[in-house]
Order: sequence, then structure tokens, then C-alpha cells
Amino acid sequence: MIRRTHDHAAGTEAWAEHAAAQVAAAGHRAGGARTAVIESLAGQTCCRSAQEIFDQLRADGRRVGIASVYRVLDLLVSLGVVQRLDLGGGISRYEPALPGGEHHHHLVCVECGEVRPFEDPRLESAIEQTAARSDFTVDAHDVVLRGHCPDCRAA
Repeated sequence: MIRRTHDHAAGTEAWAEHAAAQVAAAGHRAGGARTAVIESLAGQTCCRSAQEIFDQLRADGRRVGIASVYRVLDLLVSLGVVQRLDLGGGISRYEPALPGGEHHHHLVCVECGEVRPFEDPRLESAIEQTAARSDFTVDAHDVVLRGHCPDCRAA
């Protein structure tokens, strides 16, 4: 059974504090762009592109440039607090790397590009069993399922 991911409000609040602490520990100031991007990422439920993050910040009245958004995202990825995902279409997407390994996977529509998060405990169990059988330590994994969303199937 594939189910949509649940609300991660507590996890993302802890993530935002963790991300800000990692930025400070790496010797970077908590500037306006860094703070804005961290707050934006903490408020999202699934991955977004740098352009989508930029557009949301501008809509919220934040004066931040697209180049600054990319620089902050690159920094956060290098610090391991943001995960960069390639879901196809040549556009990277970003989402918080939540403390404790909490994560979700993605359903991607090959027609319209819609991305939906999902969780499946049986899939996680299968991945753990596969790792154990192969005597391989799995530190991280991503699962992307591609197909057609209900709207594109109906068209």
C-alpha cells in the first residue's frame, strides 16, 4: 500500500533549528537569504526547485535574488542538511534532510511533472532486508516512481 506522507511539522521545525546551527558551525552568518531559504524549506511538504523556492520568497515579499537562493541551497546541500533530488526534466529539486533519517519517496507524473510524496513501511522493510541479504550497509536511499497522475490519465 502506498500512502501519502503525513504532516512533518515537528520534524521540519527541528530541522530548521538544526540547519541554522550547521550554518553557524560552518562559520557562516545567518544572513537574510540563508534565513529565508531555511524558513521556506522548513515550510514545504515535498521537494521544490530553486525557482519555485525563489518565486515563493518573492511572493512573500522577501527581497532575495535567484543567485542567492542557489548559493544557499548549495551550502545547505554541502552541509548535509538539504537533499538535492534529480527527478527528471533536468531540474534539481531540494528538500530538508530531516534528523533521524525520517524521509519520504516520490511519485512523478511523466506528462505534467507533478511530484507527490509517499511513504510505504513495507518498501522500507524490503530495502532493509535487501541490504542485510547483500551484506551491504545502506546509508541512504531514494525511490522515484514514474507514471501518470489521475488528471493526465483522465485527459
